[in-house]
Amino acid sequence: MGNEQLLQQAGNRIIELDIEGMTCASCVNRVERKLGKLDGVEASVNLPLESARVTVPDGVTDQQILDTVRATGYGAKLHGGGDHQATPAAHGRGNGDERQHASERDNGPAEHLPEPSSPSAAATLKPRLIIAAILTVPGFLISMVPALQFANWGWVAGALAFPVVTWAAWPFHRAAAINARHFASTMDTLVSIGVTAAYVFSAWQLFADPQLTAHAGTESMGGMEEAGLYFEVAAVVTTFLLLGRYLEANAKHRAGNALRALLDLGAKDATVLQGGAEQRIPADQLQVDDVIVVRPGEKIATDGVVIEGSSAVDASLVTGESLPVEVSPGSSVTGATINTSGRLLVRATRVGSATTLAHMGRLVSQAQSGKAPIARLADRISSVFVPIVLVIAVVTFGIWLLVSGPDITSVELQQAFTAAVAVLVIACPCALGLATPVGLLTGTGRGAQLGILIKGPQVLEDTRTVDAILLDKTGTVTTGQLSVDSVDPFGQFSEAEVLRLGGAVEAASEHPIARAIAAAAMSTAVATAAAADDANDGSRLPEVANFRSAAGGGVMGEVEGRAVLAGRHSWLAENGITTSQAEEQALRDAEATGSTAIWVAVDGQPAGIIALRDTIKPGSAAAISRLRELGLRPLLLTGDNAEVAAQVAAAVGIDPEDVFAGVLPEGKVDAVKKLQASGFTVAMAGDGVNDAAALAQADLGIAMGSGTDVAIEAADLTVMGSDLGQLAQAIELSRKTLSTIKTNLFWAFFYNAVGIPVAALGLLNPMIAGAAMAASSVLVVANSLRLRRFGK
Repeated sequence: MGNEQLLQQAGNRIIELDIEGMTCASCVNRVERKLGKLDGVEASVNLPLESARVTVPDGVTDQQILDTVRATGYGAKLHGGGDHQATPAAHGRGNGDERQHASERDNGPAEHLPEPSSPSAAATLKPRLIIAAILTVPGFLISMVPALQFANWGWVAGALAFPVVTWAAWPFHRAAAINARHFASTMDTLVSIGVTAAYVFSAWQLFADPQLTAHAGTESMGGMEEAGLYFEVAAVVTTFLLLGRYLEANAKHRAGNALRALLDLGAKDATVLQGGAEQRIPADQLQVDDVIVVRPGEKIATDGVVIEGSSAVDASLVTGESLPVEVSPGSSVTGATINTSGRLLVRATRVGSATTLAHMGRLVSQAQSGKAPIARLADRISSVFVPIVLVIAVVTFGIWLLVSGPDITSVELQQAFTAAVAVLVIACPCALGLATPVGLLTGTGRGAQLGILIKGPQVLEDTRTVDAILLDKTGTVTTGQLSVDSVDPFGQFSEAEVLRLGGAVEAASEHPIARAIAAAAMSTAVATAAAADDANDGSRLPEVANFRSAAGGGVMGEVEGRAVLAGRHSWLAENGITTSQAEEQALRDAEATGSTAIWVAVDGQPAGIIALRDTIKPGSAAAISRLRELGLRPLLLTGDNAEVAAQVAAAVGIDPEDVFAGVLPEGKVDAVKKLQASGFTVAMAGDGVNDAAALAQADLGIAMGSGTDVAIEAADLTVMGSDLGQLAQAIELSRKTLSTIKTNLFWAFFYNAVGIPVAALGLLNPMIAGAAMAASSVLVVANSLRLRRFGK
């Protein structure tokens, strides 16, 4: 059972908010802390997504949540209407109004996508950056190059810097003022104070001594500081910080492109059959049980079942698997996959927010909105970071003055001021706030492109510690689809006759074993007819009369006037058919090879044994070898007999002592517990309903995407394809994402740990500090963007 379901059963609900105005880790911490003061409310705020995921108990309204965030000084609104629960669409077709009403109730997946640093954020910053750069360059040159200085150049430099430190720096000043009203401080507080102090101090110096720059060329290459003016510092710092924030906004937007691209995969419209006529409608108006016409080259508009036609479907965009999947009537298909060849009629089974694509989007966006345990350390530090830096800046200024003695010269005052301003500028915790969420955003987005869904950020930590992985055999290591391996005839019967008669009686059954035998018999009949150039006589199986079956036993009926039975040994005994020792030895020999053996009897006499085998998935052996390289011990778990399990284990490279055979569904949980009690951190991979409890019990549950919704809901990681190789890739990606986040955090901490002391010692010009601070944020984002190349 997923976390959201547990929360809902406990009377809680989850809402998502869009929050405007956050700029750093301190902002995130403030919003989380304020929301956490509401009774029973828990919040996880994401800086690059500018969003919050809030667990709200009964008794607390959405409006209270919004008011609390706004009272903290930030804009807030419910994301996508705030309702993330799928609303079942009405059955049947209905008229256009009904369709529109249904689509309004059942929103598509795009509405659940958090919008990380939208283009408008960069667009808002761009004009401020351009104007700041145009005014800063001449001001900087006048201030720093004596040959360009003229009489009263200081007044010109001040005039050029004024629009930069007021209008261009307004986003910093505005955020600082909003936080100051609530007796709080953030990164913007440091920037605003530093820039304002540099400009006001310079203006005071200039007004106090108008002759300070009255003569041309009075400055040396040391810069404006010799005259006690810092106009160029204020302007350059502002421009660098605007550039850094602009690059951040663009980079964060690119980091979220993977998820947006995933959700954009969905078809925009669909062709439905209504009253025998085709009608083109928007995909968001589809309803359950609509019949959709999908022509070659078109996307399948929603999840459904093929009711007519055969084709190959390219599911690579959703599952990450390159080979097309053959589909025919009865096959399930997923929305956003591409029909490559024949015309299909598909009956819609899930629409809107209930589709696989929408579910993928929700899982990824929830993971991106969450917070890894490692990020909590950054949050705790950022909560006290800015106030401490303000204190350090004041102390720096005071110590410099004390060291200068009672007779303070203007140069010493300038040195003290320069050091204090450099501390304020270098200490802005932008990189600290971006280190975790941008890495998570990029990693989970890349995973979605590869068909790997990471349910939450805590999963990243789990993948690092797991050292054993339990693999459910059927559907995970093997295809879960039986095929006939051999036919052993008795007496006067031939292989072809045993298969034809057994296939004829099994064709009337829906059991998977029966379908496999019938399919093999049909294939043999078609091949025989083709060889004899007699399609009319051999291309179909004989008719069955008086058919009956017994659950778990077998089937029987009359085929061409002969009584034919097919089933287990007990089924033959129940119907009075005895077997010889030689025939029973043939049964034991078949089962010893790992096959499932089915008896066929004709007119009361054993006619032969049909052996079936579950096919091992291509690439399973290579994937298990890769899991070993990642430091995991692979173990096989199955309900099949020991012989079958041993055969499969040997084929894929699992040690005999690492095989759990004959395990019932409840025994799978016990197997996980047994390994955990032995000191292992256990991952479990499965795809069936009977795997769900074990997936939940495991330290890391991995659902194969070809499996059931229950298994996927219980798992921490979901591999949308059926290839076991994707499982190893999922663990690699998770570990790589965690490694990237840790690298980001290291450099963010290292940067501040080194930068602040250097600035306090007066060894760092505020302009260089501003450039370094902006560069650190861009570096963290750029490092995270390297994850976009994972798996290429």
